[in-house]
Amino acid sequence: MPQTILIVDDEKRLVSLVESYLTQEGYRVATAFNGREALQVAEKEKPDLIILDIMMPEMNGYEFMNAHRANNDTPIIMLTAKVEDDDKIVGLELGADDYVAKPFKPRELMARVRNVLRRAGKSKPTGELLKVADISLDRETREVLVDDRSVDLTPSEFDLLAALMGAPGKVFSRLDLLDVIQGVRYEGYERTIDTHIKNLRFKIEPNPRKPHYIETVYGVGYRLSKH
Repeated sequence: MPQTILIVDDEKRLVSLVESYLTQEGYRVATAFNGREALQVAEKEKPDLIILDIMMPEMNGYEFMNAHRANNDTPIIMLTAKVEDDDKIVGLELGADDYVAKPFKPRELMARVRNVLRRAGKSKPTGELLKVADISLDRETREVLVDDRSVDLTPSEFDLLAALMGAPGKVFSRLDLLDVIQGVRYEGYERTIDTHIKNLRFKIEPNPRKPHYIETVYGVGYRLSKH
């Protein structure tokens, strides 16, 4: 059964263009033209991925993510005409997995779609179960337990935690971690990693302000404590 992708954008010509490319790639497509409509469509269609515009009437993309993320971990790719880093950081903090700036090349968007879906559903043939301290991570089922408490992570958060847990004590640079979640190093966007780490700490740390599991190595990056 083909994977379903929900496109949310108030530019109907753009929606039609993206829908055409996705259909050619073999995906099933659902559409919505504002955030409020998108909530209803997402509830009905249960999409595998959402391509989401930020600036929309009635309910913008940020508001949609805030509402949708309350009960869902669907991968989200933001479409944004805004180029300021702070605008991208807001979206990532709300749970977006990637972003594409307008105007974009359709082939670039298709590559991002494949990459995010791969990360959301991939499994590894060996070493599926990782356990460090009180954290257990199953790569096959993509389940995470912290002190026997189930934790819901976005695909990017899961992949970051899996990378850190795969080598406890190893220091990963921000570029190393960008490579993990995007498959390519985007120099200049290291703040993306800081945002994902902040979200991850909020979900797994007893006190996110004083991290016990994910340690900051100042001037370098991050590592997972062995204890």
